[in-house]
Amino acid sequence: MIPKESRNELALDTFIKAHPELLEEMKELSAEDRQQQILWAFESAADDQGIEAWELALQLIARSPEELEAMRLEVHQEVAEALDMSWEEYCGLNDIAV
Repeated sequence: MIPKESRNELALDTFIKAHPELLEEMKELSAEDRQQQILWAFESAADDQGIEAWELALQLIARSPEELEAMRLEVHQEVAEALDMSWEEYCGLNDIAV
């Protein structure tokens, strides 16, 4: 599975490779401004699909449906822990079947 610390960067790289026209539109911007515009375009693409940006990131980088599901569950488990909720309670509230 792809290490957590590499996922966002890999997803953004994959996204921009699929949308080279964005780089062409942003060629006059500074590197920092380009990165910000890419992030906004990425978040907008997720919104257009009705999903969160983290979900789009996982979809772009998963090498298989099984890996995608494993990464999704990992994210949800982290959220449950951050909310100090039991996994069972969290799954019940979020319609997650395990």
